[in-house]
Amino acid sequence: MVRGLLLMGMVLMGGGARAAENPLAAHYWKARVVVMSAPGPDDPHLMRQRALLAAVPDGVRDRDLVVLEAVGTTAEARGLRARLGLPDASFRVVLVGKDGGTKLDAAAPLPAETLFATIDAMPMRRDEMGR
Repeated sequence: MVRGLLLMGMVLMGGGARAAENPLAAHYWKARVVVMSAPGPDDPHLMRQRALLAAVPDGVRDRDLVVLEAVGTTAEARGLRARLGLPDASFRVVLVGKDGGTKLDAAAPLPAETLFATIDAMPMRRDEMGR
C-alpha cells in the first residue's frame, strides 16, 4: 500500500512544469499530503515513519492521504524540500492540508494517531465525515 502511494507520489512529482514549480500543486483540494524528508534511504526516522504509516493503510486511505518522500539529493527531493523549507541533512515529516498549508511539522516520526487526530480536527475533514 505505502509502496503504491510512494510510486504515485513520484509519478505525480515528475509530471510537468506545474509540478516543477510546486510539487504539491497537483494535490491541492484533492488530497492531504504527508511529506517525509531524509538525507538518505537508510535514515532510521524515515524507516520508522514508513512503518507507522504502513501499519494503518485504511486510515491513510480514509483521510485522502498521499505520502511523498524527499530522500537524498535528487531534483525532486530538492524541489519538495525547497517548497516546504526543509533541511537537507536531517529528517522531517510534514502534514500538508488539502488547502496547501502546513498543518504539522516534526523532526521525529509522528504516530498515526497524532496525524489522524490532527486531520480529524480540521473543518474540511469534519465536513467529510458528516457526509
